[in-house]
Amino acid sequence: MSSLPQIPCPAHTQAESMLSRHFGRETVNYFSSSPLNRLSFLRTEHPFLSAALKHPSTRFVILNNLAPLTRSPSELYYARYDEIKKYVPENFFDKSEEDMIKDYDSRVTLPHLIFLGLDESRKGDGLTWKIYSGAPYFALDVTPKGSEEQQANAKDVISTMEAKGMTFYQTRVVMTFSADEAAIYAQARALADWNNRNSFCGTCGHTTLPVNAGTKRTCPPTDAARIAQGLPAERPACTTRTTISNLSFPRTDPTIIVAVISSDAKRVLLGRSKRFPPNWYSTLAGFIEPAESVEDAVRREVWEEAGVTLSRVVIHSSQPWPYPANLMIGAIAQVSDPVHEEICLQHDPELEDARWFNVEEVEEALRIGTSPLGEKAGPEYKEGGLRLPPPTAIANQLIRAAISTEFLTGEKHSKM
Repeated sequence: MSSLPQIPCPAHTQAESMLSRHFGRETVNYFSSSPLNRLSFLRTEHPFLSAALKHPSTRFVILNNLAPLTRSPSELYYARYDEIKKYVPENFFDKSEEDMIKDYDSRVTLPHLIFLGLDESRKGDGLTWKIYSGAPYFALDVTPKGSEEQQANAKDVISTMEAKGMTFYQTRVVMTFSADEAAIYAQARALADWNNRNSFCGTCGHTTLPVNAGTKRTCPPTDAARIAQGLPAERPACTTRTTISNLSFPRTDPTIIVAVISSDAKRVLLGRSKRFPPNWYSTLAGFIEPAESVEDAVRREVWEEAGVTLSRVVIHSSQPWPYPANLMIGAIAQVSDPVHEEICLQHDPELEDARWFNVEEVEEALRIGTSPLGEKAGPEYKEGGLRLPPPTAIANQLIRAAISTEFLTGEKHSKM
């Protein structure tokens, strides 16, 4: 794997079509465009999962308190089954989901094991199941928890891996993996985090059981542990068992992020929070509220944070953001009249500063002043100049698109 961050470049972005000629090529952001086929319809097929678990080609993304196991800060370590066998027994998927729910015993704790998908580029040495072939990938949370035996086995896996020279990469945001690894890690982290946060039913408060290969959770109607307490096996009634959607599904929080251009298209609106390093600015962002369109959320957030009133909003691209589970919906927007460009930070005090930057200054910053938070800009950067997020951030891609001649002039000639 490359030691440098990369922007995904899947084949579909290079394909010619009427839509690509009219709207331009699709922008694909970091953490997206996974090389794995998720095969979500096989997550309840336990004979498949059982075969995948033990196959020689299978690889496991290991997480400890959400920190990924790595060879280096730029490369994940993919474990084999024999390295985690003590923690995940061979019979892990022997029972059907129906029997797992029927036999549920809250005293018995299990590791969080999540099926991520198949790498179909490895058909030669991969698992073949029906019409599908490839190397199976799982995520495994080895955070010591659960029963004493489970904690001991988790600690054994951790110490064994660390003895081999691997480390759990502890950082607030990981953006150093290659494009493919970043997408795999994002899926693993988001689902592991969601499982950790949903160990108890949000309706009745009782423990839940992971099903669907770790991508859903259910509130079982019975618990064998109750019998040991002299109680009926049946749990108290819970409405999550009586409705159509009687499962807990992974949560994704939609968030807007926008590059705003002035009415004359010669300036870009950028803001900074207190946690940003000096001279580091970015696009504005915020959560979408219930019963609110993406476009309305863009207009509301920009007005609340910077006092600027927008007109047209165009959705540009999106980026999954696994911290913990956001979907960043990127937009480019413009002010229709200079009278609406006046900045006011008195509505929502979220930003420390917001400014209009000339396109030329932004272009210079994109060339020499980009860096992740907490890291220095490139060697050509001159102290005091504008600094911007790196290309792996959707903010960078939005800024690039907003100041591009093609976007501003609309000189894309349709051949439709």
